Amino acid sequence: MPAEIQPFHDPQTGTFSYLVVDPATRRAAIVDPVLDYDPRSARTGTAGADAIAAYVESRALVVDWILETHAHADHLSAAAVLKARLGGRTGIGEGVCEVQATFRDILDLGPGFPVDGSQFDHLFRDAETLAIGSLAGRVLATPGHTSDSITYVIGNSAFIGDTLFAPGYGTARCDFPGGDTRRLFESVQKLYALPPDTLLYQCHDYPPTGREPHPACTVREQREGNVMLREGTSMHEFVAARQARDAKLAAPVLLIPAIQVNIRAGHLPPPASNGHSYLKIPVNRL
Repeated sequence: MPAEIQPFHDPQTGTFSYLVVDPATRRAAIVDPVLDYDPRSARTGTAGADAIAAYVESRALVVDWILETHAHADHLSAAAVLKARLGGRTGIGEGVCEVQATFRDILDLGPGFPVDGSQFDHLFRDAETLAIGSLAGRVLATPGHTSDSITYVIGNSAFIGDTLFAPGYGTARCDFPGGDTRRLFESVQKLYALPPDTLLYQCHDYPPTGREPHPACTVREQREGNVMLREGTSMHEFVAARQARDAKLAAPVLLIPAIQVNIRAGHLPPPASNGHSYLKIPVNRL
């Protein structure tokens, strides 16, 4: 019996989160959940997480996993909120240790901040398997956008994070610390090697005016139509185009707050002596 996939769209960040359900056992996984965050007031909210939790509770599902495709730079993770409400284990790629080490320095988090991924319940290796009830999944390491980017392949579905966007938009950027255009090219080849009818569920869609955001397209559609990296595009061509485009991009609005929360598995920084959490802003470091 195939997995049931329920997308949840956050219009503020253009993010898709997913609930993957095994209909045979009613066990589930949540992929890339979003914590609401207002950068003007630095206030968090749980409307997006509440929608996912309400769906889970309405169907009496049991959450096995809360999965991240990478430590996102464009939204804050609701993994900690959902784990406290629904249970489940948090998981991310083992490359998050490199991300943590990089940003411990950039953000001056101090030697006491662990860079071993221990904030998460499990670190996935390339080719590792996982189970959601009776559903069998496997992990593909797909770095390039970030050093910790991974893809979860479950049946005919693959949850690819930011590696690819809709064919008309292209691929992820590679100019964050740890990004690498050549590694991204190689990662996309892994995705293109999947069966042509595999549905690639992306973390974001930025549609042109008049089109609703789409959560997924097939491997075949990406191979044939991706404007930056279709089948037959050489690594040299892609690297040149991607680097030229990245040079013109501004930093994501939520980069600084998002990374501080997301390398902590969705937890805010520990409270200060007055009981409040604070986010650091590194000046002239990014």
